[in-house]
Amino acid sequence: MTAPAAWKPEIIAFCCNYCAYAAADLAGARRMQYPPNVRVVHLPCTGKLEMEHVLAAFEKGIDGVLVAGCLEGGCHFLEGNLRAKRRIEKIRQMLEEIGVGAERLRMVNLSAAQAPTFVQRVNEMVDTVTRLGPSPLRASVTEGARAS
Repeated sequence: MTAPAAWKPEIIAFCCNYCAYAAADLAGARRMQYPPNVRVVHLPCTGKLEMEHVLAAFEKGIDGVLVAGCLEGGCHFLEGNLRAKRRIEKIRQMLEEIGVGAERLRMVNLSAAQAPTFVQRVNEMVDTVTRLGPSPLRASVTEGARAS
């Protein structure tokens, strides 16, 4: 699928409360810029992110998903981010098998003080998804909307 010239990828960033969301908040407080087509979703912990949430985002036509959690070994819920990491790897394999592509899903770990790193990781995700073009599932979502 070729991307229209004005196309901007739609990306969801699932962020844990204590670290990634705090880093995103700090980035905002410091007036650090990242693309407006990235929607941040606040989670208590990435360990609470179920496979169904990620897959539903792709089914609805989202072009990319970034999961941002605490540093490994620093999860406030002990092993939530490690559980999330295993889930994300499984989903990446599934996305590759069905032709969506594993690169559209990424997990990163950062601390609450890493606002510049948060912005950098978001920009990297936007660049990756822009290079890949619209999600192959976007076409089915658009066709389904036209049919109704």
